[in-house]
Amino acid sequence: MKLHVKYDMNNTCRIILQEQLDKLQIPYALTGLGEIEITDSLSTEKYQELEANLAQYAIEIIDNPKNVFVQKIKDTIVEIVYLEEANTNLKTSAYLAEKLNKSYNYIASVFSEVTYTSIQNFIILQKIERAKQEIIEGKDTLTEIAWKLNFSSVAHLSNEFKKNTGLTPTAFKRIIDKRKERMTAPQPQNQTTET
Repeated sequence: MKLHVKYDMNNTCRIILQEQLDKLQIPYALTGLGEIEITDSLSTEKYQELEANLAQYAIEIIDNPKNVFVQKIKDTIVEIVYLEEANTNLKTSAYLAEKLNKSYNYIASVFSEVTYTSIQNFIILQKIERAKQEIIEGKDTLTEIAWKLNFSSVAHLSNEFKKNTGLTPTAFKRIIDKRKERMTAPQPQNQTTET
C-alpha cells in the first residue's frame, strides 16, 4: 500500500525544533522562520547534542552570519512562493528589502556571493517545486497553477518547468498518473494449487 501525504515544511520543521529543544530541556522562543532564541546559556555539550539531534532531520545550525542571512533570504522566498493566493502586486525585490530591512542590491549581492546563483534562479526553482506539488495533488489545472505562481502564462510555466526538470508539466503529470494507477491497481494474488 502506498500513502500520499501533504505536509507544510515550515510547520513540520517548527514541530521538530520544538520536540528536540524540549527533549534537551533547553529554554527557547521560536522568534521567526528558522530562528530560535535560546533564553538561557547553552553548554557546549548541549549545543553539540542539539546539533546532532537536528542533523538526523537534515536541519543544521548555521553559525556564519552571511549564511544566516542567506537562509533568511531563502526562507522569505519560500514564504512568498507558498502564499496560498497569488499576489500579482507583490514585487519580490521590494518584499525582500522590507522584510529583511536591507537594500535589495545588498540582499542580491550576498545571496549570489554565498550560493553562486541569483535570487531569480532560486525563486524559479522554488516555483517549480511548488508546481510539482500542485500537479501531484491534481486539484488545479496548469492554467490555475501558472496563475497561482505568478507565471505570465502556461507557456512560461512549461518552459521553466522543462528547463529545470527536463520534462514538460504535462509529461510530469502523465508519469505521476501512471504511478498512481499502478499503486491503486489490484495486485495479482499468489494462487497455490493443491494436487
